[in-house]
Amino acid sequence: MKTERTARRVSVTALTALAGMHVAWGRGSSWPLPDRESLADAVTGRPDMPGPVACHLVAGALGTAALLVAGQPRRYPALSRLGAAGVAGVLGVRGVAGLVGRTDLLSPGSVSSRFRRLDRLAYSPLCLALATSIAVTAARRNS
Repeated sequence: MKTERTARRVSVTALTALAGMHVAWGRGSSWPLPDRESLADAVTGRPDMPGPVACHLVAGALGTAALLVAGQPRRYPALSRLGAAGVAGVLGVRGVAGLVGRTDLLSPGSVSSRFRRLDRLAYSPLCLALATSIAVTAARRNS
């Protein structure tokens, strides 16, 4: 039970942090890289960053995912479980696509060599770890 709560908290924290990064990028930040061009190459595999609307939409999706994984809305537990399972599924697909070098199927144009290397080393394993953690905690909430 304690392990399940810890896994859920870690997942919610990671999703919330990722949402915050996307908000910062939507506001023009290049953190953690020195400029927007380097950031675009590293996180999108394209020469330019997506615009503020796209960044904020992703932030909203990640924030919603964090709430679902946290068990919200508490009034509708079946909805939160289904939502958390959906989040796990999306992250699982994203993680597998990256590991096999085909993120471009999900995000056309994500082809730079720097992005592909980072995708295989960091982004995809993170997606798979979160997917696994979320799936396990969501399944345990069902039982």
